[in-house]
Amino acid sequence: MLRISDYRKKYQDSVVLNIPDLYLPNGIFWLKGTNGSGKSTLLKSLAGILHFDGNVILNEQISLKKDAIAYRTIVNFAPADPIYPDFLSGEEMVKMFAAAKSGSLQQADKYLSEMDMNSYIKDELGSYSSGMLKKLSLVLSFLGHPKLILLDEPLITVDANSLKVLFSWIREKQEQDNCSFIIASHQVIEDKELEITSILSVQNQSVQFI
Repeated sequence: MLRISDYRKKYQDSVVLNIPDLYLPNGIFWLKGTNGSGKSTLLKSLAGILHFDGNVILNEQISLKKDAIAYRTIVNFAPADPIYPDFLSGEEMVKMFAAAKSGSLQQADKYLSEMDMNSYIKDELGSYSSGMLKKLSLVLSFLGHPKLILLDEPLITVDANSLKVLFSWIREKQEQDNCSFIIASHQVIEDKELEITSILSVQNQSVQFI
């Protein structure tokens, strides 16, 4: 599903991640690591947000470096601490993401209803709490027809009922659309119904299966 080759990420002169070769088949992967170990850096790199040396290829043919638009169309990302323009409404963000990801408003309505967001989705984002912003970022990450969804610390600032909804989305997307997930979390993923394919560990500037 995903091949990471000759990956190297530096900040100034310091190497923070070095991945010579890593292949992830289709599935659900839990990316573990302590704070500051490089989990977010890796996910942002895979999302095409951070520059890095090396290459990432999805489904053996779509290169992040050579086919950036095609790659970003089917790779979605929910950041750990989402930041959006305060003057936009949640509804406007949903419409923009749905258009960019070739999703539908019907699809968005389903996710918004299941996350119980309809009562405030038209409000400006400046009025949202951290939990509301987190739920919005999760909804945005499922829009369109992604083949890979990257979730950075999705367990924080979200209530228990919303987590159950999120886990149900992950199972549904993986089973019905063969969509893969990389979930970065320093917290234990306890939901027994979420079958983790493999656990990845980020430590000592590298990423390894454990």
